[in-house]
Amino acid sequence: MKATQNPPTTVQVSPADLLRMAALYLRRHGWHQGTYYAKNTDTLTPPACAAGAIGIACAGHRVEHFSQLDGDTLADYLTALAVFVDYLDAFAPVFFIDEDGHLLDEHTSPYSWNDDPTRTAEQVITALETAADEWDRLHQQGGENR
Repeated sequence: MKATQNPPTTVQVSPADLLRMAALYLRRHGWHQGTYYAKNTDTLTPPACAAGAIGIACAGHRVEHFSQLDGDTLADYLTALAVFVDYLDAFAPVFFIDEDGHLLDEHTSPYSWNDDPTRTAEQVITALETAADEWDRLHQQGGENR
């Protein structure tokens, strides 16, 4: 870069980047079930569920409800969460069927998937990382987003 050139001022963050940041957050600060964050007011970085970790990756801080996010951040959150749901639908589906055998929801809920009593932190972290890899595989060509 020549001294007279202006460096770029913004960086494009992909849903895969956000999912990897969420996985890293869980590795560093812990995983949680039942609510977005563990009820711990002593720290700014409490253990989080998958959706809570994605939210922190998007916002850069904990928020009590994702409706509090500004428009761009909320769009990033919803996109990253949708990428995660698409991955779960394809590779770890959890569907709810009523007593008559009818499908109640066609998409895997990341909340109920995270809160499954048999779920482990490593499964959640691996799913976030693998969902990111899958997004990259489908959306990048020669190092560039398509």
